[in-house]
Amino acid sequence: MSLPEDTSQSPFWQLPIGILLEQLGSTPEGLSSPEAARRLMRYGPNLIHGERKRALILQFLGKFRNPLVIILLTASTLSAFTGDTASFFIIGVIVLISVSLDFVQEQRAGHAAEGLRQSVAVRGRLLRDGRPQELPLAEMVPGDVVLLAAGDLVPCDGRVLEARDFFINQALLTGEAYPVEKSPVELPDELQVLSALNTVLLGTSVVSGTARVLMCRTGQATELGGIADTLLAKPPPTAFETGIRDFGILIMRMTVLLVLFVLLVNTYFHRPWLESFLFAVALAVGLTPELLPMVVSVTLARGALRMAALKVIVKRLAAIHNLGSMDVFCTDKTGTLTEARIHLERHLTPLGQESRRVLELAYVNSYFETGLKSTLDDAILEHTEVDVSGWLKIDEVQFDFERRRISVLLERGEERVLVVKGAPEDILRLSTSFETDGTQAPLDEKARLNINAQFESLSRAGFRVLGIASRQVGKEHPHAVVGDESELVLAGFAAFLDPPKKSAAASLAGFAADRVAVKILTGDNELVTQHIFAELGLPVTGVLTGSQIQEMDDAALAARVEQVNLFCRVTPVQKNRIILALKKRGHVVGYLGDGINDAPSLHSADVGISVDSAVDVAKAAADMILLEQDLGVLHSGVLEGRRTFGNIMKYIMMGTSSNFGNMFSMAGASLVLPFLPMLPVQILLNNLLYDVSELPIPLDRVDDDYLSRPRRWDMKFIRNFMLIIGTVSSAFDFLTFYLMLALFHAGEALFHTGWFIESMATQVLVIFVIRTRKGLLKSRPNPWLVACSLTVVAVAALLPCTGAGTALGFVMPPARFFLVLAVLLVAYLLAVDLIKRWFFRRFAPE
Repeated sequence: MSLPEDTSQSPFWQLPIGILLEQLGSTPEGLSSPEAARRLMRYGPNLIHGERKRALILQFLGKFRNPLVIILLTASTLSAFTGDTASFFIIGVIVLISVSLDFVQEQRAGHAAEGLRQSVAVRGRLLRDGRPQELPLAEMVPGDVVLLAAGDLVPCDGRVLEARDFFINQALLTGEAYPVEKSPVELPDELQVLSALNTVLLGTSVVSGTARVLMCRTGQATELGGIADTLLAKPPPTAFETGIRDFGILIMRMTVLLVLFVLLVNTYFHRPWLESFLFAVALAVGLTPELLPMVVSVTLARGALRMAALKVIVKRLAAIHNLGSMDVFCTDKTGTLTEARIHLERHLTPLGQESRRVLELAYVNSYFETGLKSTLDDAILEHTEVDVSGWLKIDEVQFDFERRRISVLLERGEERVLVVKGAPEDILRLSTSFETDGTQAPLDEKARLNINAQFESLSRAGFRVLGIASRQVGKEHPHAVVGDESELVLAGFAAFLDPPKKSAAASLAGFAADRVAVKILTGDNELVTQHIFAELGLPVTGVLTGSQIQEMDDAALAARVEQVNLFCRVTPVQKNRIILALKKRGHVVGYLGDGINDAPSLHSADVGISVDSAVDVAKAAADMILLEQDLGVLHSGVLEGRRTFGNIMKYIMMGTSSNFGNMFSMAGASLVLPFLPMLPVQILLNNLLYDVSELPIPLDRVDDDYLSRPRRWDMKFIRNFMLIIGTVSSAFDFLTFYLMLALFHAGEALFHTGWFIESMATQVLVIFVIRTRKGLLKSRPNPWLVACSLTVVAVAALLPCTGAGTALGFVMPPARFFLVLAVLLVAYLLAVDLIKRWFFRRFAPE
């Protein structure tokens, strides 16, 4: 068949391989490293839209989009036009410092988090310089030749050069429920890339087999890149993001009320409109914890670094909060309750005699299958004494979680046989006879009872069991299909041992003590799982099997999941239903998965967790990666998640209560004072110094009793704390107002100075009360927090002695003011400590 003259314009899936290689300037052995580097510069990283970052300058300018910052800059500009250039420059500098501080800290936090994400970034195998190499998917370019195997993510749109039993799951793009086989066929007349059987596409994954693929399109040029905005819709907000949003709404409401109140009062008293407007805006800024995004980012990033030291790599920072809030953890038992060092201990006939025949059939099945091999396959293949040289593979029926078995069609000499291994109950159901003493016997009711008893005996002893069967077929049988898995001859059982992990009992006890329920979701039968629980000394609170779950609707399942902690013989679809049922009951659910079919459950869980040895599909779907598959590692991560959330809450509880108290005091004072209680620029300086004092909060310790239970956002709790502690703060502010007027006969400048120093001292030092639920002296703060807080208070006290203080409108207060301040400060901290302890007894969850 001759090629058309406009071949160069034909889609890549229609072109002959030779011409396609020529157009891409590549070979079946891939590219050289220098050429790949040039193409990476030309085409950019292999990333789709939404993963690229904005330029730093645009990120910095984006910080000025904050409505309060815009209003503040507008107001300061207006003051410059009215001749008050000093306020213009001072307010501009304060805003610039605040925004820059926020930007720098977030950048540092982002770089730290990105470094951790890159350490577990999905990598792929490809040919470079004629030899296999492993690189991050982002560094692959058009013309590369990538090597794919079961469990891999496809990194591009490309043409299949070679394939062996190569099946792709492309449900993300096409919605097809079943894997599609791909092969290196020529399709000059195929019009649609989604139906081209010689093509793989970015966003799909390999179910089974192996292939060599020529990368034709990468990044935004792929099919997925073209529809990324619609197909890769932004996921629903996490519990953490929802909490931040709700907190923002709470603060916005309080800000609007106070600002409107102040504007109305100042308008009523006919005060200068510009000064009143600036005061109201400064009041809004003072009430708003504008460094909250920075504190959150830094605290989460530091938490991620600490979790990395505990061998938990965080891919999505917000997941740290979800891990700390998690109250149900779902996992398989392999690798968590057991050592994941599985050994094939016995290979038995259906009636319990050792059988070399069972080992041979199990070995050839595992040896010739092309799907992702399980730990059971690895254990079988350790028996290298089995000789496979006489066997030739004809075809296979891949494993799937509904059938729970895999079949391989093999030929040896004149013999052609289908070898099947899988779940014992299914293999037994499909068998009509069994092997015994080298002969076949019919599988009647009596034999079935005896064989079932043998299987249950192995399970009770803690063995994981596979059924092994075969079926002779004729030479005219060219392919294997699911329908061939019938009228089997049961050869026997392969029995495996996976010893319980010594650390599992202590880790589970730690989860229980910290109020996290652990639920086991396993494909194994209930007898094996109960044996493991018994060896670890763990209670079984309830058991549900896959067949029972199949008969339940979602409402019935939701009613049972609370009490049950063992879910046995469940499929991946049923695992996902269990997780959704738990979430429907109001639980924050974590799920640990490492297989191809775990991706839906990892997405459904509040926090998806995988392991470094997992397949690419699972690692890509997970929020966190464990470098060790150990419950102790995860338990440490849970506590770190709670510690991180605890430090974020310190900032919020301290900031909202102190800011609300100060701003409420200002609003109240504006009713009775003949002048503003503090100048706008002084409010902004107060707010800036206060925020600087809180920068070390991410480094602070968190009390052990705070870590003893899951933590979640509670807007009612935050609001009550803000109102009650803020009222205490305002009471001392009003006492300060009285003393400044009655005792010191303060004019406007001295009043501003005295209250500035008092408000800085009280709202900064109160962190040492609010940071712990214990008494004031019973919990040690971080030294950096102590040093920073005391430094900020000292700066505020000494500022009136400087030229800068004079420019800001401050005057030197009399010496006895500081004595009165010391008494007020001690009384305030003791009062807040008493009210705080009452508040936590009254309102805090047990």
